[in-house]
Amino acid sequence: MMTITSPLLEKKMKSKLSNVLPVMAVLFMLPSVALAGDGDGLIGLGAGLAVGLAAIGCGLGQGRLAEGAMNGMARNPQAAGGIRTSMLLALAFPESLVLFCFAIAFLLMGKIG
Repeated sequence: MMTITSPLLEKKMKSKLSNVLPVMAVLFMLPSVALAGDGDGLIGLGAGLAVGLAAIGCGLGQGRLAEGAMNGMARNPQAAGGIRTSMLLALAFPESLVLFCFAIAFLLMGKIG
């Protein structure tokens, strides 16, 4: 797969990531300070991370899947029907994983209250 990216965009993304990672590391190393010392905050953090990371991963995966399907349909229009069917089936799997993470987050939030 060939992607076109500019060196300037890559440099900006790396600089933003290098600014965010140390802050995240400090917050994860000091949960008692950030979450007032009780265990309920960690459960809430786990629930939020479960849904947030699942949504990010699902969005990235579905975007790449759609990109590949569109490229395939553009290169071979006769196979568009089969590609479309396979794409719709494949889109269901990441979406179901997000729903499972959403359900787990609700179960975790139920342990707090």
